[in-house]
Amino acid sequence: MKPNDTQPNPRLFTAKKLNSTARKGCAAVFGLAFLASSAGYGQVSSINSVYMDPRVFDDVPTATYTGVDSYPGLVSLSEANVTSSTGFANRDVWYFSNNGGTSAYQFQNNDYFNASFSITLTGGTPNYDIEAGWLFSNPSGNFGGDLQEIVAGSGVVAQFGGPSYYPFSPAAGGYPGMGGSVPNYVEGMTYVLGLNYVVDPNTGQNAFEYSVNGQYAASAPGNPYFDLGAGVGIGGPGNFLGGYFQIGTVPNDPANGGTAVFSNISITPVPEPSSLILMGAGVISVLPRLMRRRA
Repeated sequence: MKPNDTQPNPRLFTAKKLNSTARKGCAAVFGLAFLASSAGYGQVSSINSVYMDPRVFDDVPTATYTGVDSYPGLVSLSEANVTSSTGFANRDVWYFSNNGGTSAYQFQNNDYFNASFSITLTGGTPNYDIEAGWLFSNPSGNFGGDLQEIVAGSGVVAQFGGPSYYPFSPAAGGYPGMGGSVPNYVEGMTYVLGLNYVVDPNTGQNAFEYSVNGQYAASAPGNPYFDLGAGVGIGGPGNFLGGYFQIGTVPNDPANGGTAVFSNISITPVPEPSSLILMGAGVISVLPRLMRRRA
């Protein structure tokens, strides 16, 4: 009988065993990384709908509100007959929700995300307010109060509130700023507004990023991060994120009305940086041991 006719090949057996060990080791590492990464995501990945919140401002209660919810493809907010000799404006809001639209989603400190939508604004009356865009409510004011990123019938395209101000268009003043810029908004046009919550890799602080049509605002040349401050995050009560439509009152003008259409609405979780560090450290620590055993 030849030695290898019935006995397993020792080299082949050892290689199989090492391959199995490597697979198990890598699976364990990536499993730990996945758990850490999932924890870092918070619950952003559970967002599945929007909560409609009309008449946050209700200075003309006799006006007609119409809301359409076809999330994530489209959300529409409309007001008609917004006329009054007193009052300021009517404002309608939608917020991200993770319970089928029953309530607004409460963001947590580790809910890092990239979000965007396309906005088309129509209607209004010249020289009176009409605007729409992002609204991140911040009742406590811990990161600077309500944050907005908007287009307006006056041509303004800007981010303001929260920790920062940035003029994207000439009508916003300070144009073009230290980062990207876009032309003045003209009603009927569709602009893409982006809002990200991330960690500034330069400082390690929580930060926002703002973009319009792919053009990023900058807090300094080449720096798109607007830091919230040391130890500051978004996890306060009432920290809801969504879109809003606002139209100013016009005296004696029943034709005053308008519509904001939000389309291609997207929000995706971003891993917490510590999760990526854990994954990298785990792989680096396991691979040398596997290589030694293989040798």
